[in-house]
Amino acid sequence: MKPASLPAHATDQVARRTFLMTTAGALLAAPLAAGAQPARRVWRIGFLGVGAPGQRTSEEAFRQGLREQGYLEGQSVIIEARYAEGRIERLDGLATELVRLKVDVIVTVGMQGALAARSATTTIPIVVATAADLVGAGLATSLARPGGNLTGTSSLNSELSGKRIELLKELLPGLSRLAVLWNGANPGSVHTWQETQAAAQKLAVKLRSLEIRKADDLGQAFEVAKRGNEKALVVIQDSLTLANQTVIAQLAARYRLPAIYGSSGFVEAGGLMAYGASRRELWRHAAVLVDKILKGAKPGDLPIEQPTTFELVINLKTAKALGLTIPPSLLARADEVIQ
Repeated sequence: MKPASLPAHATDQVARRTFLMTTAGALLAAPLAAGAQPARRVWRIGFLGVGAPGQRTSEEAFRQGLREQGYLEGQSVIIEARYAEGRIERLDGLATELVRLKVDVIVTVGMQGALAARSATTTIPIVVATAADLVGAGLATSLARPGGNLTGTSSLNSELSGKRIELLKELLPGLSRLAVLWNGANPGSVHTWQETQAAAQKLAVKLRSLEIRKADDLGQAFEVAKRGNEKALVVIQDSLTLANQTVIAQLAARYRLPAIYGSSGFVEAGGLMAYGASRRELWRHAAVLVDKILKGAKPGDLPIEQPTTFELVINLKTAKALGLTIPPSLLARADEVIQ
């Protein structure tokens, strides 16, 4: 016998029940489906520092750059920081440690940081902030296409050698000789020393080399300057001199040597005067390069960034202690004057 047909109103009730059951099932299933989605990736950045933690504001500029690119430290990115604390010989071991942690990218500073990172890995991307001459050191094929696993930002340190001597001559009219403090163990500093010699020759200034290779050499270097009766000092910036910027500024004050440096950190530490590319800008650009790499770009295809902002910083307190009067022409051009 055929089953009896349901009345129309009963059919509507069954349909409504079916709809409600289907909807409820979908609502219950939705959270499960969402929960099955892969969690947002947390990137790990290895930071290979030369100085001590918190020593320089440029590192905060890098973190600021990451925030500007949308990364929140501790949420979307974790920074594994390792610091050599001024002991350059520790860099190789620290770089190897970061490689063992399998970080997504290594960020470091200067030529010696770059050499240590490249020695530790040829596969993990490396971003070098404020290196003098990565091409000249053989770490990059060209500025436009570095090649390999490395890119970064350039400080143009060598190219600014002549300008720093000119500024010292403007401060000290009649200056005909000066000393140059530089790290002979750093290929980038060797190149900058050669460029400084060429610039000095054009400006009719004789140079005395104060070559160092480790922090313990600093005291002897200043003794050599004193015996030579040098009247001024140029400090070639690199990982070693940056890591010891406070000590160098103090020695320059003790030996009463008017000195010019490559970045404002030296002046903030008590140095007299600095002229160079804005390190804050270069570190923020380093964060941009990191962002591109994390989004899939190959470091060897990313051009090495050149600085566009340069700054002159003068410490008037140090000038007074040295018995110097800063010419109005220099003060007018200063981007920052420390009282």
